[in-house]
Amino acid sequence: CECNKRLCYIVELHVPVCSCCCVFSGDLLVLTVATQETDGFRRFLRSAKHFNYTIKVLGRGESWKGGDYMSPPGGGQKVRLLKSALEDIQDENRVILLVDSYDVIFSSGPRELLKKFQQAKHRVVFSAETLIWPDRHLEDKHPHVREGKRFLGAGGFIGYAPNLKQMLSDWSGADSDSDQLFFTKLYINPEKRKSINITLDNKCRLFQNLHGALDEVVLKFEDGRVRARNVLYNTLPVIIHGNGPTKLQINYLGNYIPHLWMFETGCTLCNEGLRPLSGLQESQYPMVVIGIFIQQPTPFVSVFFERLLNLKYPKNRLQLFIYNQELHHEPHIRSFLEYHESEYQGVKLIGPEEDIDPLTSRDIGFDMCRDNIDCEYFFSIDVDVVLKNEDMLRILIELNKPFIAPMMTKPGRLWTNFWGALSADGYYARSEDYMDIVKGRRMGLWNVPYISHIFLIKADTLRTDLKDPDLFESATLDPDMAFCSKVRNKVRQYTQITRRNKIHSNQLYSQSMSSRHISLYKPDEQPALRPHHDASTFTINIALNQLGIDYQVSENMAVMLGSAIHRFLFVKCLLLSVLFKVHFYIVLIENLVFLVSVNHGLLLFCSVV
Repeated sequence: CECNKRLCYIVELHVPVCSCCCVFSGDLLVLTVATQETDGFRRFLRSAKHFNYTIKVLGRGESWKGGDYMSPPGGGQKVRLLKSALEDIQDENRVILLVDSYDVIFSSGPRELLKKFQQAKHRVVFSAETLIWPDRHLEDKHPHVREGKRFLGAGGFIGYAPNLKQMLSDWSGADSDSDQLFFTKLYINPEKRKSINITLDNKCRLFQNLHGALDEVVLKFEDGRVRARNVLYNTLPVIIHGNGPTKLQINYLGNYIPHLWMFETGCTLCNEGLRPLSGLQESQYPMVVIGIFIQQPTPFVSVFFERLLNLKYPKNRLQLFIYNQELHHEPHIRSFLEYHESEYQGVKLIGPEEDIDPLTSRDIGFDMCRDNIDCEYFFSIDVDVVLKNEDMLRILIELNKPFIAPMMTKPGRLWTNFWGALSADGYYARSEDYMDIVKGRRMGLWNVPYISHIFLIKADTLRTDLKDPDLFESATLDPDMAFCSKVRNKVRQYTQITRRNKIHSNQLYSQSMSSRHISLYKPDEQPALRPHHDASTFTINIALNQLGIDYQVSENMAVMLGSAIHRFLFVKCLLLSVLFKVHFYIVLIENLVFLVSVNHGLLLFCSVV
C-alpha cells in the first residue's frame, strides 16, 4: 500500500484495498436540524437509534425562520447551522450526512449507507427528484441522465467534510432564503460541480424522496425485515424522505419501517414508552374528563350509560361532561345522574334548553379539562358508540400517546372509525393495509390521518398546541375532518389508532336500518358533496321538495338506465334500476329535474310539467 496505512478488507469485493479508500461506520456523523420536538422528530431518532447512527441535532431552542414546504423560499437557516457545525470538524476523512428529521426515517444502517456512498465514486452525493423546484426555468441547465432522476433534492446529502466546507463557503444568505435553490445553482454550475465533485443519487440507492414518486415505492417484507423498495429502479433506499406534500405517505411507511411491524413479530412499537397503571392506588390514577356527546336521537342510550358505569377505572378519578341536544333523551340522563352522579368527581351537563351548537359543545368539553390543572386526559365518546371492552380506557392511557383512538367497527361490514389514507382533495382513500387492519390480519398501533366517534387526547396537548377555540370549524371540511386536519398540521403529532380491541357501533335502530340515513344539505353545501367513503354501499342524495307544493312532475317521464322499473318515493319519476353502484344527485333547477351520476359522469334530466 503506497500510503503506508493499514489494509482493510471489503467482504463484498473480496479484495484488499487501502484504508484511505475505505470508510468505517465510526467515521460517519449525521447532522439534522430540529428546533422543536415533535412525533416526527421522535420517529426519526427512533429509527436512527435502531441502526446505531451517531446523531447531532442543530438548532434546538431556536425559533424556526426557514419557512415550510408549502412556500417556495425557505431552508436557509438549515444551511447556516450546517456551515457553523462544519467549522468544528477537522478530520478530513469524516463523512457527514445531512438530512431533515421531521419527515425522514432510516431503513438500514451506516454500513450499507457508506458502502453505497463509496460506490457512487464522488465526494458529495445529493438526493435526486423527478420534479424541479423552486425555479423551473433552470430545468435546461441540469445535466441529462440516461436513466434515473435528474433534479437535485436538498433534503438529504452525504459527503466528506472538506468538500462540504468548500460547498458551503459561498453561503451568505438569510435564514428565509432557499437552500434548495442555493444547492441547485451549485450543481448546475459545471466548474463548481467538478471542483466539489458532486453527483446525484439518480436511482434512489441512498435517498428516496417521495414527492413525485409515490407510485414507485412499496413495502418489502423479507426474512424478518421490512424495507421500502423502489420498483422503478429495483433499489432499496437507505433513507426515506416524505418531502413536500407526502407527509401522510411517510407516516404510512413509518408504521412499518424500521421493523415496527412485521409478520413474524407483529407490533414492536406497542411495547415502547408505556405508562403502566397496574399497582397504582386509585388516588394515583390519572384524572380523566369523559366527554359524552348526544347530537341526535339514538336508541339504547340507557345501555350506553350502563356500559360507561362498567368501565374498570376509579370513578373518583373521572369527571363527566355531558352534552345533550335532544329533549327525548333528558329522562335517560336524569335517571343516570340521579343514581350515579355522586360516584364521579364532578359532572357538567349541557341540555337542549341552553341552545348550544355541537361545535361549541366540543370546545366547552375541552375547556373543562384545560382549566382543571389536575386533568391529564380528555376521553371523547359519541353516544352511538358501544364500548364492549371494560378495560378500554386503561389500555389507551397505558399506551401513553398524545392522541389515540381504539378501532371501532360494524360487524359484517367494512365500516370503521378511521381512514388509512386521504385522497388529493382531503377525503377518504383506502390505504394498502386498510383491509388487513379491519379484518384483524394486522394487529397493532397505526398512524392514520383521520379518526372519529371516540378518542383519547392528553391534556397537555389541549393546553398547548390545541388551545384555539375553533378546532372543529372549517369553511370546506366537516367538523370531524377539520379537527383531524388541525391535529395533523398544527400539533404535528400522529392520530394513532389501536387495533388491539374492537368497539362496535351497530346499535343504531336495527342492523338493516343502521345502514341507511338521511342527511340534510343546504343548496350552498351541495357542491361540496363527495362520494361516500364506504365502498360496500352506495349513496343517493335526493332533494326533499314537497310534490304538489314546490313542484309537479308528470307520471310518464322516465330515464332509461337498465332493465327493471322502480318508482322513486320523493320525485314521481320512473327510474330503471341500475346494474352497477352509482352515486346520484337529484336536483330541481327551474323547470328541470336533473339526475346526476357522480361516479360515471352521467347527466340525465326529465322535464317538469
